[in-house]
Amino acid sequence: MRILLVTDAWAPQLNGVVVTLTNTVAWLERWGHEVHVLSPAGMRTFPMPTYPEIPLAIMPGREVARRFRDFQPEAVHIATEGPVGIAARSYCLKHGLSFTSAYHTCFPEYVKPRFGVPLAWTYAWLKRFHAPSAAVLVATPAIRELLEARGFTHLVDWSRGVDTRLFRPAEQRSSDLRRPVFLFVGRVAVEKNLSAFLALDLPGTKVVVGDGPQRKSLQARFPDAVFVGAKVGVELASYFQRADVFVFPSRTDTFGLVLVEAMACGTPVAAFPVRGPIDVVKDPEAGVLDNDLGAAAMAALALDRDRVRRYGERFSWEHSSRQFISSLVPARVEESRLAQAA
Repeated sequence: MRILLVTDAWAPQLNGVVVTLTNTVAWLERWGHEVHVLSPAGMRTFPMPTYPEIPLAIMPGREVARRFRDFQPEAVHIATEGPVGIAARSYCLKHGLSFTSAYHTCFPEYVKPRFGVPLAWTYAWLKRFHAPSAAVLVATPAIRELLEARGFTHLVDWSRGVDTRLFRPAEQRSSDLRRPVFLFVGRVAVEKNLSAFLALDLPGTKVVVGDGPQRKSLQARFPDAVFVGAKVGVELASYFQRADVFVFPSRTDTFGLVLVEAMACGTPVAAFPVRGPIDVVKDPEAGVLDNDLGAAAMAALALDRDRVRRYGERFSWEHSSRQFISSLVPARVEESRLAQAA
C-alpha cells in the first residue's frame, strides 16, 4: 500500500511525535508498505513561536499538492494540525480523498499559558480540523474521554511502544552524583510543569535531560539541579538506566513516551494521577501516582526494578503499528482524478 504520512514534526526534531512516527514508518516498511513522509523538509519555513527548533512551512499548499500528485497515495494520514497538515487536509477535501488524523498534542493546554487563548476556542478549532477525518487516532482512554466530552467523533485507539533493545536495564547506578538520582527527560518548557519537580524537597540529585525555552531560567532558579541538555540513543538510555526514579511532572501530555522508556530500563515512575500517566502506569509495581509528587518520588524508590522492567516490556511498537495500519482507510479516489488535478 502507498501510504502518505503528513506531519509538521519530523527529524531532526526530538519529541514524542517524531519518535512515534519514525517507529511506525519503520514497521510499515518492514511489512512491505511504501511510505512517503510529507514534512516541511525542502519548504520555506519560519521558527514556531516559543518553539524555535520546530520549523513551520510557509504557504505549503502548492508543494503539498505536488507531492500528492506525484505519490498518488492509496491511504493518507495527517498526523499534525500545523501548516502542512492544514494544506493536506484542504487538498483531501477539495479532491474527495478520505484520510485519517491523530491527536498527538494537547495544544489548547499549551496555547493558553503562552498566549492566553481560552481552551474552548482552541478545542473548537481542533474539533473542526478533525471533523472530516475517517478516524482520529488517540493514545489513551483518558484522551478519548476528554475529546468525546468536547464533541470529537470517530476516535480510535493508537497506543505507543518502546525499543526494548535500546531501553533496557543496566546494573550500574549513577556514581558521580549524590544519590538517589531523580530524573526528568523531556522538553524544558512551560507545559511540562518542570518547576513542580525541581521545587520538590528530595534527597540526592535532580537531573534534567532535555532542552527548551525554560532551561536558562530554570537553571538560574534551581542551581542544585543538574541540566545536561538533550540526549539521544544509547546516551539517553544510560540516563534512564542510572537513575533511581523517573519523575514526570507534566499534567498535559497525551501519553508520555518517556514513561515507557524509563520503565523499560527498570526505572520506576513517579507522576501525578492525570491523563497520560493514569493510562500508562496502571500497575502499582511499576510506578507511583500521587497528587503529592514528592511523596510519589520517595515511594517509587522502594519498587522492584525487575518488576518495573517486566511491565515496561508490555509496550510494543509492533502492536502500536498494527493499530495504526488497521485504522487506515482507502483514499477512494480514481487515478484519473489525480491526473486531472495536475
